[in-house]
Amino acid sequence: MMSDINEPTQKVGRGTLGGNPAGVVSGDTFRWWKRMVEENHSSIIISAHHYMLKNTTVASGDWEGFRRNEKGEWTTWYHGYWPQGSPRGASYLYWVDGREDSGAFQDFLAAKPGRVDLWLGAHTHTAPDDTYGGKSHIERRWGTTFINVAELTKYMGEPRNCVPRSWLLTFTDGIDQVSARCYLHTSDFAPQGWYDKFDRTIQLSKALRMS
Repeated sequence: MMSDINEPTQKVGRGTLGGNPAGVVSGDTFRWWKRMVEENHSSIIISAHHYMLKNTTVASGDWEGFRRNEKGEWTTWYHGYWPQGSPRGASYLYWVDGREDSGAFQDFLAAKPGRVDLWLGAHTHTAPDDTYGGKSHIERRWGTTFINVAELTKYMGEPRNCVPRSWLLTFTDGIDQVSARCYLHTSDFAPQGWYDKFDRTIQLSKALRMS
């Protein structure tokens, strides 16, 4: 699990921007993550961060956090628009070790496909069927399955984008697959309960061993 931080030019805490919209990790965090992946070849690796990686799940590409208004100007959509808050990368993990759009995580995963089984992230609150940017909430890149697990709350963001839900991942001893199911906590989008359209069976790099 990795923590999000403010980009170094931003004030400590949420500050005047209400938090830096673009995702940030320190160089120390990235190096720790690489070491954990490289040193645990026999393990099933699950990475978790507040943000998704670029161009993995719904609305995780450049400028995909916003829409153009009638004047052609960027305006808030999934995320708040602040010119000084790295808006280009507001929908993904944009800063790594002080570098903008470094691609550091993506380059590592591309060089070692399948070494990370799952990446769990969030940040972009949107309806379960949204595929903005040609990407859904569950996608596979570089042998890794990415799941946008947002969001649990009904009140963080625009009502059109807030569908509170939880995810159940079921691992079975001796099996190299995991089932993923989504539970809707309200009936605002669809009847409360399991949202079967999201059911997935995800391939793992190896079978789970409980002992």
